[in-house]
Amino acid sequence: MTRNVLSFVCALPLMLGTARAQGGLTLQDLEQMALRRNPGLSQAAAGVRTAEALRRQAGLYPNPILGYSCYDINRGSVFNYGEHGVFAEQRFVTGGKLGIQRQLAEQDIAFAKTEAEAERFRVLNTVRSLYYQALGEQRLLTVRTQLARLARRAVQTTSELANVGQADRPDVLAVDIEAQRLELGLVQARNALQRTWRQLSAVTGNPQLEPAPLEGDLESLPKLDFETELARIYEQSPEIRAAQVGTTRTELAVRQARASVIPDVIARGGMHYNRERLGTGGRPIGLQASAEIGVQLPIFNRNQGNIAAARAEAERATLAVERARLELRARLAAAFREYQDSLAAIERYKTQMIPSAQRAYDLYLNSFRQMAAAYPQVVITQRNLFQLQEDYVSTLVNAWQRAVEIQSLLIAAGAGASGHESSGRSAFRMSAQQ
Repeated sequence: MTRNVLSFVCALPLMLGTARAQGGLTLQDLEQMALRRNPGLSQAAAGVRTAEALRRQAGLYPNPILGYSCYDINRGSVFNYGEHGVFAEQRFVTGGKLGIQRQLAEQDIAFAKTEAEAERFRVLNTVRSLYYQALGEQRLLTVRTQLARLARRAVQTTSELANVGQADRPDVLAVDIEAQRLELGLVQARNALQRTWRQLSAVTGNPQLEPAPLEGDLESLPKLDFETELARIYEQSPEIRAAQVGTTRTELAVRQARASVIPDVIARGGMHYNRERLGTGGRPIGLQASAEIGVQLPIFNRNQGNIAAARAEAERATLAVERARLELRARLAAAFREYQDSLAAIERYKTQMIPSAQRAYDLYLNSFRQMAAAYPQVVITQRNLFQLQEDYVSTLVNAWQRAVEIQSLLIAAGAGASGHESSGRSAFRMSAQQ
């Protein structure tokens, strides 16, 4: 019977050290699923098509006006005269206004494409963050399942030892409490993993997505450099690109406000039949032509206010680019610090803390084998070892999520993609420590 107890306590380090995800879905599978089915991406694509359709409309020349006119109509018995005819009117747009409208529409397309790119990053960021969270929770669930199974076996064995006088009542209670704690941790681990899979189902747009084994290695963390990542963010960030599009658009808005002062030319011409009898022998005058041309004089309203407002908005948009750069740098600094802290903690866990906890566990285990230590002491050291392993997995997940955030140009995973908030690491830590 003592051999059974020893088999339980000896199996713990081996399980914790060899728990790995093998087979099943990969990160690429989930990403492709999200790219095909996430409604946010379809919305963004529709926004691009809307902007392209509006570009076709922008800058079209005004339609001419064709109509009928009549003047001085009189059907009296003495005087019977009047003019009937048709006319055509056309507004001739000056100052390059239509070209500016087309350029503004081009910038709207560029902005819509930037938004679509940002939404793509947001969706992929959310998928990746949830994937690594699920990978860590999957690893903990495997370990907790094995621990709970062995704990139940240890309770039975310890009870049998107590019946024959080889174990004390406190030992039985300690083993039973430990088994109950591990059972509760197993339930919480299952619930946490189920929650993450439901979030993955939402972001991938696949309500039928069921929990499945995930393939991946939490230990193969990417090596990131702050300056390299900052340069890449400055070059590729949709936020900076959107701010640059805004700058170009406001500059065009200034040109549009100035051009609106230049008056358009309105020309009108027509043919009329004059029935007034002023011709030879009292005959009607007959066909006549008419022509009009005019402009609106910008005397009182020279669009002064709109021009000043457009200039101020252009200045504001120019500053927005630098502001976006500074904000991205600050966010990168915060994320990179968490990433570095996680790397330092991972190294400390692997090289010092977990090996030390392992040695302490081995010492108590040897004492227990020689009947020089009680089993509860072994339980305390194995619990400490197990907690360090859980903290190690939690730190790995946090490091991956910060790396994903940095590599996704610091576009936060969130409501725009799936309703999943960007507090995944906190949720994982809570589930790991429960």
